[in-house]
Amino acid sequence: MNFNFSEEQEMVRKMVRSYVDKEIMPHIGEWDAASHFEPKVLKRLAELDLMGVCIPEEYGGSGMDYNTLAIVCEELERGDTAFRTAVSVHTGLNSLTVLQWGNEEQKQKYLVPQAKGEKVGGFGLTEPGAGSDVAAMQTTAVKDGDHYILNGSKTWISLCDVADYFLVFAYTDKTQKHKGISAFIVEREMPGFSSKAIKGKLGIRAGNTGELFFDDMKVPAENMLGEEGEGFKIAMAALDNGRFTVAAGACGQIMACLEASVNYCHERKTFGKEIGKHQLVQQMIANMEAGLQMSRLLVYKAGCLKNEGKRNTRETSMAKWQACNFANEAANDAVQVHGAYGYSNEYPVERYLRNSKAPVLYEGTREIHTVMQAEYVLGYRSDKPLSKSLPKWPFEEASLEV
Repeated sequence: MNFNFSEEQEMVRKMVRSYVDKEIMPHIGEWDAASHFEPKVLKRLAELDLMGVCIPEEYGGSGMDYNTLAIVCEELERGDTAFRTAVSVHTGLNSLTVLQWGNEEQKQKYLVPQAKGEKVGGFGLTEPGAGSDVAAMQTTAVKDGDHYILNGSKTWISLCDVADYFLVFAYTDKTQKHKGISAFIVEREMPGFSSKAIKGKLGIRAGNTGELFFDDMKVPAENMLGEEGEGFKIAMAALDNGRFTVAAGACGQIMACLEASVNYCHERKTFGKEIGKHQLVQQMIANMEAGLQMSRLLVYKAGCLKNEGKRNTRETSMAKWQACNFANEAANDAVQVHGAYGYSNEYPVERYLRNSKAPVLYEGTREIHTVMQAEYVLGYRSDKPLSKSLPKWPFEEASLEV
């Protein structure tokens, strides 16, 4: 086992951290307070070649390994969850899914511009009545000649007003339940599409989140991703990638909580000494550090499995579950360390606490991941090989022919 980052990975970490410190940190308080999503962030990430960091150069990406994607997500969330979320959805849920399941024509048409950052990708799975229970979705896609007619809606969709392309899941045969779900690449400009942002969120206010609507929307048959009826498998494979990036981002949030808390511990004095000298404060700092180190081990283990081309659903679930819990606890403790000031936006920790709640809900609640891990241990759950897998890293042109 090698726990060292490569020179290239360290370079990427320093680059993203510098960008976050210079171009996100000075503005995030204002963006968060105004519930403003700043589009220039995505443009800048594209200029830094980070929108397709782990997509093969063959398809317009930087060709780096999957753990480099984790590094990018970790450093972005240190700035704010909103921007890690954007990369999670664009790269983790959308681009990697097209890389894994798309045919060559789809990759050239959709993946290449996304990897270059020329277009932005979104992901439409969740519905008002279908979250953890994916099979409860109501969106339908009815074949009509060389098109499918989509009707329905999606909710809690990140980049709803920003993304150019979406992966959308719909029933093509409702009698087959989850085996009757199919996946489609949908373009914003297709007639019948509309979106609407959700206001009044507890956290991630600097992110664009909302609803998608499909009203007799005509989608070309060639825009089906994979085969008819493969949608559920494709969605679950996509979540493996999304959850990986969410877990990596949680490490970044713990880092942010630690940095803010350590600074405050040296700044604030009570009873004649720095508050960092008090043992119960030290306990909270120690818990944050332990959470960060354990989370990183889980995340980068999952990334190594991805690099080896191995199925990692179990490991990614564990990483997402634990890292997001640790981040939520770290944010809560960070507010406690700051005392009354932690309750004010004069310091960033109240934003960290608000932001930390969403990741324990989306892409599988902590309860869902708890059940998953128990079922693995009890032998009730196992992962079968998928018909298509992400390419191993280092990428080779032959390995892209799936």
